Amino acid sequence: MAYVKVWIHAVWGTKNRLPILTPETRPILFQHIKNNAVDKSFYIDFVNGYTDHVHCLFALNADMTIAKTLQLIKGESSFWANNQKLVEPKLEWADEYFAVSVSESMIDTVRNYIKNQEEHHKKITFQQEYNSFITKYNFSSQR
Repeated sequence: MAYVKVWIHAVWGTKNRLPILTPETRPILFQHIKNNAVDKSFYIDFVNGYTDHVHCLFALNADMTIAKTLQLIKGESSFWANNQKLVEPKLEWADEYFAVSVSESMIDTVRNYIKNQEEHHKKITFQQEYNSFITKYNFSSQR
């Protein structure tokens, strides 16, 4: 058995950044995402977001890539939400996402950041947050 503990903070948005994730629907969707992770045998520590995007802190399995994990989360959650008619118009996720590793010592900090998304986005838009991530983690030099 492989013992692996790699923490990932991932962020993805709704397609065209439509603000369709309401305060009523977000908890239902996020709980479903966590439940689905258990069914798929990976661990989501915390998931939260705002009207047009999601933050997720998860432990990467030894046999799954970040891309595969996010494909499972995003694909299944939009399929489920649309079958449940949870949001209008139908839920589609943007193709792009942001993902970085998180050191064990920073788990509580990231968890609290994710937990406070609604308050955070009273001061900053998702686009501003996204741009700050691109700069902070030097992603612009990879393009």
